[in-house]
Amino acid sequence: MFHYRNAPDYTLLGVIILLLLIGVVMVYSSSFIWADYKYADTLFFLKRQALFAGVGIVAMFLTLLIPYGTWKKHAPALLFICFILLLAVLIPGIGIVRGGAQSWIGVGAFSIQPSEFMKLGLIVYLSAYLAGYQKHITSLKKGFLPVILLVFTAFGFIMLQPDLGTGVVLVLTCMMLIFVAGARLSHFAGLALLGLAGFVFLILSAPYRISRITAFLNPWEDPLGDGFQIIQSLYAIGPGGLMGVGFGKGLQKYFYLPEPQTDFIFAILAEELGFIGGTFVIFLFVLLFWRGIKIALEAPDAFGRYLALGIVSMLTIQMMINISVVIGLIPVTGITLPFLSYGGSSLTLTLCSVGILLNISRYVRL
Repeated sequence: MFHYRNAPDYTLLGVIILLLLIGVVMVYSSSFIWADYKYADTLFFLKRQALFAGVGIVAMFLTLLIPYGTWKKHAPALLFICFILLLAVLIPGIGIVRGGAQSWIGVGAFSIQPSEFMKLGLIVYLSAYLAGYQKHITSLKKGFLPVILLVFTAFGFIMLQPDLGTGVVLVLTCMMLIFVAGARLSHFAGLALLGLAGFVFLILSAPYRISRITAFLNPWEDPLGDGFQIIQSLYAIGPGGLMGVGFGKGLQKYFYLPEPQTDFIFAILAEELGFIGGTFVIFLFVLLFWRGIKIALEAPDAFGRYLALGIVSMLTIQMMINISVVIGLIPVTGITLPFLSYGGSSLTLTLCSVGILLNISRYVRL
């Protein structure tokens, strides 16, 4: 039995809107120098991010109105479309190469990133599968192995672009769902050994990944090369101090930190708004995680619980990876910060995801 209520989780909605507003403001502050230099328009990135945010908000409220059970019915079709898009992006002439990765498909003046669609599509499909076949997840052949093969097939397609950061977020999110569903720890132990071997192979097969790791361990060994981004990020965070140097007054966006409006936007935020500003943003993400877990626990059925957990896990994992990179805890991965970083596909799909989460919050178990 469950009770339907018209009101979604307003605390979660408030956190999302606040993060989105901070993101739009920080995209402007971090990008106006670069935008003026490259496009002769200081508002170039701001206008596009505001447009992305507007489209994303509309998408969020649309998904908020769609009963979350609808996604379960269409989960196989959604996953199929996501795989088609991942294949299409690899076709020369269709896929667009940026930063060495063929991860985008051009649509007019804009572009979409199929790997972002795959993250949500796979969460929906796994949630539906685990809700219906949870009793099989303890079986290696009937439950564990099929879903693992599916997850790593999607990971393999993403790595062909290549996009290690997005692939890691996808795998970790899916592993969280499979673990919560009751998979055996012995199966995870065997998978961990295979994963470690595969990870070593991925690193050794691409020299730039090795250089990123060595740069992470000692970025000052190559300060103008592979260690440049990490060093400039730390140079941004350090002077920020407790209160920051002031909004718009940061120096690292003056062509020191490459494209600071994307992966390293948190560094500019910490420089200009200080420890207090950075801590406040992290607090908002912690609040989002708490409300998401609460929604998952109160969801009226297994599909709703898995879907809510998958969405909040994806956002939290991505946030943790991004901020860990920015403060130098892990190597550079190319992961955006949800709600804050500049980008159309990422922001729109993130808002669609939280729209689904908000819809689940409208249903409460009795």
